[in-house]
Amino acid sequence: QVQLVESGGGLVQAGGSLRLSCAVSGRAFVSYSMAWFRQAPGKEREFVATIRWSDSSTYYADSVKGRFTISRDNAKNALYLQMNSLEPEDTAVYSCAADRTGSSYYQRRTEYEYWGQGTQVTVSS
Repeated sequence: QVQLVESGGGLVQAGGSLRLSCAVSGRAFVSYSMAWFRQAPGKEREFVATIRWSDSSTYYADSVKGRFTISRDNAKNALYLQMNSLEPEDTAVYSCAADRTGSSYYQRRTEYEYWGQGTQVTVSS
């Protein structure tokens, strides 16, 4: 069984930075493609960023490109999301997710088998 636990959320002013972490249990972490999603109040969960297991290639939603950086440390079974130049529109619950199959449809939340409980990020104006 794979478990994901996020941390690092909080309250920050616009223009500030936060670093989210996701601790992953399970021996096969290196073979999972990982992603961050977020859900704002009254909105559907949306894709933020992914890092693929095969070659560590990364992909981002247009709304965060150039501001957010996803990374992973396979030795620590950890996933990270560095968020810079935060905007009030980034306010949401951020969740990490794991995909065993390496699906090409990485923006679809249905492609991920395992999810964390989420961490709240609030950006004040």
